Amino acid sequence: MTELANVFNLDGARIPFEPGQTILTAALAAGVYIPHLCAHPDFPPHGSCKLCTVTVNGRDGPACTINALPGQDVRSDSPELNEIRRVLLQMLFVEGNHFCPGCEKSGACKLQALAYDLEMLSPHFVQFFPNRKVDASHPDFLLDFNRCIMCELCVRASRDVDGKNVFALAGRSRDSHIIVNSPSGRLGDSTLSIDDKAAHVCPVGAILRKEVGFVTPIGERLYDHEPISQVDLAEEAK
Repeated sequence: MTELANVFNLDGARIPFEPGQTILTAALAAGVYIPHLCAHPDFPPHGSCKLCTVTVNGRDGPACTINALPGQDVRSDSPELNEIRRVLLQMLFVEGNHFCPGCEKSGACKLQALAYDLEMLSPHFVQFFPNRKVDASHPDFLLDFNRCIMCELCVRASRDVDGKNVFALAGRSRDSHIIVNSPSGRLGDSTLSIDDKAAHVCPVGAILRKEVGFVTPIGERLYDHEPISQVDLAEEAK
């Protein structure tokens, strides 16, 4: 196979790729944004959030788990797929308690930024308003279960990078939730430390650093001036 053959079509554009790259990683490297939430360059593909769903040769699947192959015909930026993404975001918003104006993560939250980028105008569905606890037992971090979207980034970071298994996912379907691996189940009794990858990888406001709230004022945060599509592509280009 020649290097020239390592190309697939994405919304009419020719995207080059290296063997082993997924459709998502190849697209981002080529400067084409595909919305995503649970995908992270430091971890293997996971495919849990489904926001990166694309149509490949007529069949839908997550771009973060599908390997790029020569000649693939991929659709991403279509009204149908973007509507699916909006519905997925709406479901994430009503499943937890995401009151953006009162959240310390506002302006730096990927869930919020994606909702803006995909023009999600309302939650649409009835709010669950689950009764979840806030764990403030750790000296350095606050764990707000109300805002967890179960992307499992903290689980993967603690297991694969930190080697600690501080977090895990328990339950099924609507009862799925993050748990803390400690004798008491509280974060303060776990081995989480301030330098752990798991402590800083949360894309929403579920794991928050104490004593530094609003150091960066709202209006000067990551997604306040540019949409997440431009910010993520700029980060990819570094």
